Amino acid sequence: MTQLRNERPIRLGIVGVGKIARDQHLPAIAANPSFELVATASPGTRLDGVPGYDDIASLLEGGHDLDAVSICTPPAGRHEIAAVAIGAGLHAMLEKPPAASLSEVADLEARAVAARTTLFAAWHSREAAGVDSAREWLADRQIVAARIAWKEDIRRWHPGQEWILGAGGFGVFDPGINALSILTAILPDRVMVEAAQMEVPKGRASPIAARLTLKSGGAQVDAVFDFLQTGPQNWDIEVDTDLGTLTLAMGGSILTLPGEAAVEGPDREYARLYARFATLIREAACDVDVAPLRLVADAFLLGERQEVASFAF
Repeated sequence: MTQLRNERPIRLGIVGVGKIARDQHLPAIAANPSFELVATASPGTRLDGVPGYDDIASLLEGGHDLDAVSICTPPAGRHEIAAVAIGAGLHAMLEKPPAASLSEVADLEARAVAARTTLFAAWHSREAAGVDSAREWLADRQIVAARIAWKEDIRRWHPGQEWILGAGGFGVFDPGINALSILTAILPDRVMVEAAQMEVPKGRASPIAARLTLKSGGAQVDAVFDFLQTGPQNWDIEVDTDLGTLTLAMGGSILTLPGEAAVEGPDREYARLYARFATLIREAACDVDVAPLRLVADAFLLGERQEVASFAF
């Protein structure tokens, strides 16, 4: 494991320079003095002023004295990349979902523990402005029921990303797992899948829409995920309690408690992720929560699949 002096930045590489890396990771890294971006690895993609390579092997051979990597590739194939990084003694942050399967995540965690490196499974939606306050408010409430409506336009948010509807691409669960990451963070009892229905476009492997019936303690949770939403986009969670209904809107950024006005906070999700990553590295600790991924895996195990019309970007 690379030994870090507290006075110098963490030398970071990014693997996978796609939309999420450009939109979220790069600005968060640039704004955090704990990190210095020294190189990238992404086939055929380069950033101005930053050494770039096509794969992690070439990145490691580049002699950049890296401390850590942030892996922003699609989940399929991420295990191999992370295993190479950990084997080289690097700390690793994994975009959500952390890997293509629970077994892959378990293997990476075991490798990181053995190598004494940090592994961070990053759930960015848990860092939304209203999530911490929602969890605190719900901690001693009786949960009666909950509802998730997570509906967005795949063409707007994932333009041309064919992998997302392929095997291991998660389909509508790629955004839907964000809702599940919030749900498992704010409800005081464990969340489990009871039933699932998934709509899979003809010729595709992953669903474009899904409905889940979950339970948490004695409460039922109904979730609707849709990748074909046009017009207003919905990322909302409602939790009915003995004292009224709590609402988290717009991906957790707007919190409304019973009888109170809505409170909207700033978007600092990725800033908070990188602050957490820096702390974990300094403390030589891991943070690998697979609860949201386990729910998606259970949905695929228990779910009914219905073939629907073909889809094209």
